[in-house]
Amino acid sequence: MGKLVTNGAMLQCPFGTGPATLQIMRPGFQINNQGVANIQDFQPTTNIPPFIMCTTPTNPAVSAALGAPQACIPVILAPWQPGSTVMTIDGFPALTSNSTCMCAYGGQISVTNSGQTAFDAT
Repeated sequence: MGKLVTNGAMLQCPFGTGPATLQIMRPGFQINNQGVANIQDFQPTTNIPPFIMCTTPTNPAVSAALGAPQACIPVILAPWQPGSTVMTIDGFPALTSNSTCMCAYGGQISVTNSGQTAFDAT
């Protein structure tokens, strides 16, 4: 069972050198004064900030630097999956702590801390 994910949740990419903090900008349903995310909250830099440096050789910048880590700029082409099967936020499945999304360079981005502790929504 996954927990609802809120603004400020911690994210991780296996090829990033550090975590990132999910940013939810829309008003609406909140838990502890933090907006609840849906699966459409996957926009690079808007919702998903950089993971400091990128280390994957499938990133053209890392490859060009002969494998040296380069600035992370996530390239995410599809929404988070799977999302909640029982709750929607603004017409889309709510984002849950067991959801992931993929960076075009091969990193599977996951939620390491949902930003809250009480509400399950799978």
